[in-house]
Amino acid sequence: MLQQPRRRREVPQLPAEAGVVVEDAASGFCGAVLHCEGDAVELQDARGVVRSFPLRHAAFLVDGDPVTLVRPVHQPTAGMIRSASGSVRVARTRARTARASRIWVEGKHDAELVERVWGHDLRVDGVVVEPLDGVDYLADRVAEFDPAPDRRLGVLVDHLVAGSKESRLVTAVRSPHVLVTGHPYVDIWQAVRPATLRIPGWPDVPRGVPWKDGVCQALGWVDGTGFADPAQGWARVLGAVDSFRDLEPALLGAVEQLIDFVTAG
Repeated sequence: MLQQPRRRREVPQLPAEAGVVVEDAASGFCGAVLHCEGDAVELQDARGVVRSFPLRHAAFLVDGDPVTLVRPVHQPTAGMIRSASGSVRVARTRARTARASRIWVEGKHDAELVERVWGHDLRVDGVVVEPLDGVDYLADRVAEFDPAPDRRLGVLVDHLVAGSKESRLVTAVRSPHVLVTGHPYVDIWQAVRPATLRIPGWPDVPRGVPWKDGVCQALGWVDGTGFADPAQGWARVLGAVDSFRDLEPALLGAVEQLIDFVTAG
């Protein structure tokens, strides 16, 4: 009796929607989808590292099972208006009563940039963003907040890279009701794409020079006397941002994770 050939197992296709978590089988890199454009997909891992992979030639895993990522199909919706974050704008809706959960960011500029892009989403979901003025006392502040299942806390940290002061400080936060994400930039200014400001790139600032002052001087953002005013520099940076397209993927992924975390349940 002839043996029937074994049927090849079909690998399911998975739309590469933002936020879907997959693992690259070859490298072991695991992250959430940030963008899917053309034949490439960008993933960001829990440390904020972003890598790009080809859709067609890379093998991905979800919970250990192989999948093939495909470009998501977005059906046009009549009259649909997008918010600055790219979400569907909810028209004629009052802001929801604030949740007990919170999102903390390091400073005033961070809070203003998050409001600029995600303000609509946050009001719909009832999420309040509060500036911390640094993370030096983060563990103590978290303890005072007393996080719980219905009182979650998301924290956005600047310069969250291996070996940094910030990375050491966040290790003291271990509550399952707290999620800390971050971006690799020294300051939130750098999370704005240089092309948005029509500059070739963010300048290197010498050690010992306040970063914002050094940036303003290097870019010629000074007054008639040559004085660099970071407040005016920030007004220029923030004013150039219209939507999520003006921000770096590392910040987009970090903030989206926090919003999902504090609004879960």
